[in-house]
Amino acid sequence: MSLKSSRLSVRAHFVLRSLTAGMLLWPLAAFAEPSVNTISVNVDQARLVKLPARVATIVVGNPLIADVALQAGGVLVVTGKGYGATNFIAMDRTGEVLVDRLIQVEGPTDQLITVYRGVDRESYSCMPICQRRITLGDGDTYFKSAMDQAGTLSGQASTSAAAAKQ
Repeated sequence: MSLKSSRLSVRAHFVLRSLTAGMLLWPLAAFAEPSVNTISVNVDQARLVKLPARVATIVVGNPLIADVALQAGGVLVVTGKGYGATNFIAMDRTGEVLVDRLIQVEGPTDQLITVYRGVDRESYSCMPICQRRITLGDGDTYFKSAMDQAGTLSGQASTSAAAAKQ
C-alpha cells in the first residue's frame, strides 16, 4: 500500500466515522430545538402569539397548565399557570381548525433558591438579593403567608390609586 493510498484510506475512514456519528446524533439534535408549532412560556409569565383574523373559538387542553386570552387584532396572550405541556386549538365560526399548537410551560428563569424545612418547601428569588417567590409545590403555610402579603399589598395599592383619582 502506498503512502498516498494510506492517506486516502485514513481520510475516508474519518469521513465515514463523522457521518456515522452525525446520523446517530441527529435524533438528539431534532429534540434540542423547539418545534415552530410549540409555544414555550415560563410559569407565571405571558407570551404573545399572532393568530389568523377569522378565529372565533379557542379551546385549551388543560387550563391548569396554560391560560389563553384572545385580544383585539388576533393577538393571543398565553400565560403559564403550571409546569407541563398542553395544547390550544383555534377554530373559525364554522368549526374549521385554523391552529393546533402545543404549549410547553417551563420553570422560572431567575436565580431560584429552594429551602426545605422537613417536608415543607420555600422558594426564594435571588437576583441580586433573596426575596420570597411563590412557586407551585411550596409548603401550605409558606404559600398562604406569601399570598396574604401579596393580597394586602395589592389592596393597599388599589386603595391608594382610587384615592389619588378623587
